[in-house]
Amino acid sequence: MRRMAEPLLDRARRAGRRLRVNGDARAHYVVCGRDALAYWVVRALLATELQATGRVRITLVVPERPRSDEPDGRDLQGVEVVRADRLDEVTFQRAGLAGADGLALLHQDDVGNMHAALCAQEVEPRLRLVVRMFNTGLANGVRQIFPDSAVLSDASMAAPAFVAAALGEVAPTHFRHGGRTLYVARRDDVRPGDVVCGVADTHDPQQVRVLPAEESAADVVLAEATGAPPGTELAARRLVRARRRRRPLTVLLRAVRSFATRKIGIAVITLLAVIGVLGWLNGSATHADWGDSLYLTLVTALSGQDPDPNKPVAQQVMQVVLNLAGLALIPLITAVVVDGIVNARLALHSGRIQPERSRHVVVVGLGNVGTRVMAQLCDFGVEVVAIDKLPEPRGAALARRLGVPLIVGDAALEETLQAASVGTCQALVVVSTDDETNLQAALNGRAVNPELQVVLRLFDGHFAERVQQAFGIGVSRSVSYLAAPSFAAALLDRAVIATIPVGRHALLVTEVSVAAGSSLDGRPLAAVGRAESVRLLAHARAGQRLDWAPDPRLVIVAGDRLTVVARRAGLNALLREAAPPPPEDPAAPAPRQPEE
Repeated sequence: MRRMAEPLLDRARRAGRRLRVNGDARAHYVVCGRDALAYWVVRALLATELQATGRVRITLVVPERPRSDEPDGRDLQGVEVVRADRLDEVTFQRAGLAGADGLALLHQDDVGNMHAALCAQEVEPRLRLVVRMFNTGLANGVRQIFPDSAVLSDASMAAPAFVAAALGEVAPTHFRHGGRTLYVARRDDVRPGDVVCGVADTHDPQQVRVLPAEESAADVVLAEATGAPPGTELAARRLVRARRRRRPLTVLLRAVRSFATRKIGIAVITLLAVIGVLGWLNGSATHADWGDSLYLTLVTALSGQDPDPNKPVAQQVMQVVLNLAGLALIPLITAVVVDGIVNARLALHSGRIQPERSRHVVVVGLGNVGTRVMAQLCDFGVEVVAIDKLPEPRGAALARRLGVPLIVGDAALEETLQAASVGTCQALVVVSTDDETNLQAALNGRAVNPELQVVLRLFDGHFAERVQQAFGIGVSRSVSYLAAPSFAAALLDRAVIATIPVGRHALLVTEVSVAAGSSLDGRPLAAVGRAESVRLLAHARAGQRLDWAPDPRLVIVAGDRLTVVARRAGLNALLREAAPPPPEDPAAPAPRQPEE
C-alpha cells in the first residue's frame, strides 16, 4: 500500500511548491456534484493515504438545496462545502480553485459539464480535470481541449458489474475501453484471433507467474468479446434460435389475443352464442339437419331474406330476432377488424408481440447504464430483450442496430414482464432511474419465477444492501458506489480502468498520460513493457483513438496515452517515468565547478 501511494505523495510534494492563493501548501481538490456520485467520490478521497497524512484538502460544491433524498456529501466531516446553483468563474473562485490540483465535474449534464470546464480553465489554466460524461463525441472534444483531463462515464464503469452478476460470475472479469469489451478467460476457451495479450501462467498452482515474458506460455489471457462465441456454443445457440423461428403458431396466437379489446371480444362471443342457440331452435322446429340449419341461420341473420307470413308465430319471432342479431353482428365485425388493425400496429410498435424466449437476459431501462449493459451483453453473444416506459429512450437507436427487441411499457406491471418472457429468462437486470419501479419490477419478476437471478440497481448503496437481505434479491448495486473509486483515482492522476485478480496477485488496467520532459518522452514504445511487471495494450496520440496493435518502434511524444496492464510496483515505476521532471529548487546550492 505504501508503494502504491508513492507517486501520489510525489505529486503532492510537487504541488505543494506551487504558489497558492490562500497560502495553504496542501494538495487541493474541488468536487462538483449534486447526487450520490459526489458523495462516494469524496468518501473515496477521504479514505486515501494522502488524506490520512493530512496532505490534501477537499472542497465540495453542491446546489443550495438538495435535489433528492440521496446523500451528496454536504454532511461529511473534514470537507469544505460551497453552496452554489451555477458553476461559473465566481463559484470556482469562492471554492478556491486558483492553485488547486484537480477538479471533478460530476453532474449528469454533459453540455453543462463542458461549460463548467471552460469556466474553470479561466480561473486555473493548469488544472487536472475529471469530467463525468456519457456522450463519446463530447468526451473526445473535451480531451482535445483539455489534454490533462480524464473523461469518465459512471455507466461504463458500473456496467461490467451488472453484466457479471447477470451471467453468474463471481466478479466482473471484463471491462470496456476504447470501444472494445475485453474479458479474462482461459486460452483454450477463446479463439486465437480474439486474444489481446497473455495475463498469467497458472499451470503450476504453487507458482503463478503473471505477465510472463513469453506470452504463449500464459494460459489465462485477456481477450476481446466480439459477440461470436466459439465452437459448439455458437452452434447450439443457432439451433435454439432456429427452433424458435419454427414456431410461428405461438406468435400468431399471441398476436390474435392482442387484436381486440376485452369488451368487443365479449360482445362478439355473446352475440354469436345467441345466434347459435336461435339457429339450433329454428333447425329443430323445421326438422332440418345441421348443415341446412347452419345455412338457413346464416342467410337469415346476415341478409334477412325469406320472409313467410304463413310460418308459425314461434318461427317468425326467431326469424326477427335473428335479423336483429345480424344487424348487430355486422358493425361488431367491422369494429373487431378496425380495432385489431390498430392494436396490432400498436403492439408491433411497442414490442408486445414477441416470440417465446428462454435463457435470455431482460434489461429494464435503456438509460445510460442500461444501454451499456445491453451493449456488453450483445458483445458476449447473449440474447437480450429490453423494456422501457419511453418509446424512444436513450438506447433505442443502439437497440435497433443490435437487433434487440424493445418492449414499451411499465416494467412494474406483470404483463409487461410476461411479454418479455421473464419466466424463462436467465436473469433480470433492472437499471432504470426510478427506485420504486426497479424494486417493483424485481419483486414481480421473482413472483413469476422464484429462481430468477435478479440484478437490481438502487441509488442508495445502504438501501441496496438492506433490500438484498430483506427480499432475498440476488444482487443489489449502486452505480455511484461502483464508479466512485475510479473517479477518485483519476482525480489523483491514477486512471484505473479495471482490476484483474489472478490468485494472490492483482493486475491493474490503467491509462497513463506521458508528460513533456518525462523519462518516457522521446523513447520507443518497446521501452514501456517489462516482463512480469508491465505490458502495453494500446497507444493513442492526444485527441486520437486507441491503436490496439501499435508498432513497438514508434516514438513516444508528450500527450500520448498508454493503456497498460501492470502489477502495482510496475505501475508505480511507470507513473514516475511518465511524470514531468521535478522543478528545480532555487534554494538549492549550485553545483561546484571542478578545480583546474
